[in-house]
Amino acid sequence: MLMNDYQRIEKAIRYLDENFRDQPGVDKVAAHVGVSVSHFHRLFQRWAGITPKRFLEYVTASHARRLLAESRPVMEAAWQSGLSGGSRLHDLFVGLEGVTPGQIQRGGDGLTLQWGIHDSPFGPCLLASSERGISVLRFIADDESETAVAMMRRQWPRARLSRDQARTAPAMDQVVAALADGQTRGLRVHVQGTNFQVRVWSALLAIPPGRVVSYGQVAAAIGRAEAVRATGTAVGANPVALLIPCHRVLRASGNFGMYAGGPQRKRAILAWERAITDVAGENPGVPSTE
Repeated sequence: MLMNDYQRIEKAIRYLDENFRDQPGVDKVAAHVGVSVSHFHRLFQRWAGITPKRFLEYVTASHARRLLAESRPVMEAAWQSGLSGGSRLHDLFVGLEGVTPGQIQRGGDGLTLQWGIHDSPFGPCLLASSERGISVLRFIADDESETAVAMMRRQWPRARLSRDQARTAPAMDQVVAALADGQTRGLRVHVQGTNFQVRVWSALLAIPPGRVVSYGQVAAAIGRAEAVRATGTAVGANPVALLIPCHRVLRASGNFGMYAGGPQRKRAILAWERAITDVAGENPGVPSTE
């Protein structure tokens, strides 16, 4: 099967992770992913809107540490204004609705979730939604669809699950379109989580594209500075990738840490978001899914 743009980019990031001590040049990275240097340049310009050299700078820990430092005052102001309103944040962000404890006990009884598997700029996703909003958005590998559906069924054991690509495609289109300008106005998520998890996810919604924060900063923002480990667990339990941006949380050292979609995917998403914010007066648009 021919690799698409994202798969080549993920392969390039993995190669850099494994060979960073040698500081390989663009020519070596291009050779590793099986394309010419000129094609590699075109690939990045089409997908990320920036040069490969600039993109590769974005996926290093040193760049992540600089982002953590510069994001701090921005995020302090955002959290002070946004979190005071509880789970309903500024209308530029996703509308987050957590189910009640009683609804969790009922396991989605009476709820119908339409689901489908769709291409995204960062690889295939399983998306499930109801009239209440998007409940699942999970990256999957080619052979993981059955596993992802089984996980969804465990999460919503009494809900009626209906595969309906036609019904979920508009929601996926809306997610992809939102990536182009960093705005998610009008999108709603309907998720299961404890009060603590919902509080953490609400804090994540205030993080703008191109910014990153540490797990400790998120814990402090929700008034639980001592609960860094529990905060990290809540971040990792996020059921709606991209929309609730758990990919924007790093370790305080600048280490990218783990991600349900894989560490290379996390780096790719963050680098692409940073490219959008760094291209002055120009939006690269939605990355290619070809």
